Amino acid sequence: MCSSVQPIEWTSDLKNQNFDGIVLVTQSHETLPSELECLKALLQDYSSVDSGLEEEVVVLKVPGLPGNRLVFASTGPVNRDYDDIRRFSDAAVNGIKRALKAGMQRPLLVTPPHKDYKNSTLVAALGALHALYMPLEVREGNIKPSDYKVCVLGLWAAQEAQGRRLVELANALESGRLACRDIGGSDPERMAAPRVADYVQELFKDSPVKVEVVSDLKVLEKEYPCLAAVNRCANSVPRHQARVIKLQYCGDGPIQKTLMLVGKGITYDTGGADIKAGGFMAGMHRDKCGAAAVAGFFQILAHLKPKHLKVVGAMTMVRNSVGADCYVADELVVSRAGRRVRVGNTDAEGRMVMVDLLCEMKEKAVLETSPQLFTIATLTGHAIRAMGPHYSIIMDNGPARRSGNAAQWQKAGEVLGDVFEVSSIRREDYDFHKGKSEYEDILQCNNLPSSATPRGHQTPAAFLIMASGLDKHGVDSDKPLPYSHIDIAGSSGPFPGVPTGAPILAMATNYIMSDGF
Repeated sequence: MCSSVQPIEWTSDLKNQNFDGIVLVTQSHETLPSELECLKALLQDYSSVDSGLEEEVVVLKVPGLPGNRLVFASTGPVNRDYDDIRRFSDAAVNGIKRALKAGMQRPLLVTPPHKDYKNSTLVAALGALHALYMPLEVREGNIKPSDYKVCVLGLWAAQEAQGRRLVELANALESGRLACRDIGGSDPERMAAPRVADYVQELFKDSPVKVEVVSDLKVLEKEYPCLAAVNRCANSVPRHQARVIKLQYCGDGPIQKTLMLVGKGITYDTGGADIKAGGFMAGMHRDKCGAAAVAGFFQILAHLKPKHLKVVGAMTMVRNSVGADCYVADELVVSRAGRRVRVGNTDAEGRMVMVDLLCEMKEKAVLETSPQLFTIATLTGHAIRAMGPHYSIIMDNGPARRSGNAAQWQKAGEVLGDVFEVSSIRREDYDFHKGKSEYEDILQCNNLPSSATPRGHQTPAAFLIMASGLDKHGVDSDKPLPYSHIDIAGSSGPFPGVPTGAPILAMATNYIMSDGF
């Protein structure tokens, strides 16, 4: 069941009785623009009896406003060294949650533009929509009377052109995040690989996105041997059998850039033979958020239809099961690129399911216009240890680094609050994965958790480059191919909780929207 985005309308009229309350998100009532002058006096009056006005979300009774009520959610200061545009989305989340508690069903979100944050209005709208997401299982179970938490979300804009553009972008971006949350956040049975394929095919029916599903075991074993090794145990259970979902979008006009995306789609990660013991298995249905992000980005493409852009995607949907037929440490697997890979840890399955698809993308990329290759994955606990939660990490190979790709992504991430840290792939990372004997070319992993391994989030990128054959397309090659690995283990969202949709807002900003709103 692919649901549509929460209904959204815009208005320039603060007293529009189509709504039943206002949610005001701003830094301070003192800085409200002239169009919102009517709200300033009443907030000044309230602040005279409550000095915590700009620290807590408050509800005021205001006769004459929609529903006679106003929720005020301050962003707090936004001009310190460490502030960024996320202050607006955080405040909108808090404001909408308070509006729901107050019983609002038609809230009007009012976020006046901020001189230092061009996209603050859009970011607040996305924050509100995040708070209004209804999980797929709740929608399908008819647990609530509606698929939506409110009847409509209103967005205030001073001008018609601004209002229409705001609704267009909010709809498009949220449609991508909704698909990402549905796939990434749903349980390991609802989003087992075959059911992910069904969802994606339904999602892109009658859209500009072409979908191909690879399910034949012999094809998987021949074309993607490393993925097939991980799938071996799950393949004995029909509802858990692997799927490779290929997506393609080709915009109008001459193609100027080609993006090639591979997303990790582990529908459930038991750890395999190196089992996740001691309670560490809970939450591992979220290990498919990289593939979910690929689907979400294609949904944004389907809505906004950018010209001159081609995007090729692969979702590697596999369950890392444990049992008599599971792959084990010490096995030798020959990758699609012909590299002999020694398995060191079956819990390093994410790189295994992606590497052959990355190799296939490499083979195609040499024939494409201005190609850029990416892997996107909830890959390592080390990413969270190194950068903390909430942050994606991007790291470039040589050709991508020379073009400044990681820095561009980091800058794009600041636009809508889909933030990035940058890491580097160093010579030690390649050395780490060199074969330790004449039996193997490459060591897949050591037998420690990534969080206990020095450079634990960088070394997998080197493995992906080596085992896919991308090391033959570095800066010293006649055909250099820019490649970046994105680890979203920290940014994909909390469990329990709702997935964030990272990194699709940064992707959309970087390749579709230029500078946002």
